[in-house]
Amino acid sequence: MDLNNVFSQVLILFFIMLVGYFSRKRNIIEKSINKGLIELILNITLPFMILSSFNYEFSKEMLINAFRLYTISLVLYLTLVVLSKYLFKKYPYNERSVMRFVTIFSNCGFMGYPIVESVYGKIGIFYTAIFNINFNILIWTVGVMLFNNKEKQNVKKVFLNPGLVSVILGFILFIFSIKLPYPIQRTLELIGSTTTPLSMIIVGSMLADININEFFKDYKIYYISLLRLIIIPLVTLTILKFFNFSGMLLGIPVLIMAMPAAANTALFAEKFDADVSLASKCVFFTTVLSVVTIPLIIMLL
Repeated sequence: MDLNNVFSQVLILFFIMLVGYFSRKRNIIEKSINKGLIELILNITLPFMILSSFNYEFSKEMLINAFRLYTISLVLYLTLVVLSKYLFKKYPYNERSVMRFVTIFSNCGFMGYPIVESVYGKIGIFYTAIFNINFNILIWTVGVMLFNNKEKQNVKKVFLNPGLVSVILGFILFIFSIKLPYPIQRTLELIGSTTTPLSMIIVGSMLADININEFFKDYKIYYISLLRLIIIPLVTLTILKFFNFSGMLLGIPVLIMAMPAAANTALFAEKFDADVSLASKCVFFTTVLSVVTIPLIIMLL
């Protein structure tokens, strides 16, 4: 792994994030535009990027690796769901729900895909899409229950979200070695390639909306940031190395676990009347710190 290239890629993503930050500060990107871009990414560009990444001839080795990554993902997420229940028992419900959400769900979409692609290339997107299947299912089930366990689960929303549908369609294409016509494949690639810059611009613009007055006085932010950015990825790395995983089977789980708090954290907190201030602080602080911590984690792979 060329560390200089990886650092350069992470720095590029950070600079794109700054473009989004200052564009929002100057009101070039308005809130309505921000919301529209998020919908564009989640419903079009990201699914297109995922679908185009499955353009490979069927390989038994790739299928086995995909199954292994799915299994690793399932074990990791279920472990975090259980552990987070006990880590934050002493906190009030509206804070506890936010802290558990941050612990379980990282920003595996807006930041995870770009970072993994910068390290492993297009094949990394293929495997990350498999790894993130459990994220897409759990965030609309467990994620909602963390904030409101009386909320009725929308099965259609869980299983028919564009991200999960694109993985299923892509996997069918891969299993049967179906090659899309060049104009369609190229269209998917071109539109999908806008996901990374758009995602980082959105992350930057979201950070610009967060009020950081008295920000550093909240000790909970340091605790959750240490857990999200350092402890979880390091424990994941140690366990996977103990079981002799290497390459992308090691790197992708560790990188996804090393991502900052999911952007959805503040959205869910606001929807279910949890601690929106704490949620926003977690997203801001972990995202800013991740510019430093992610390269450090990559060095350990």
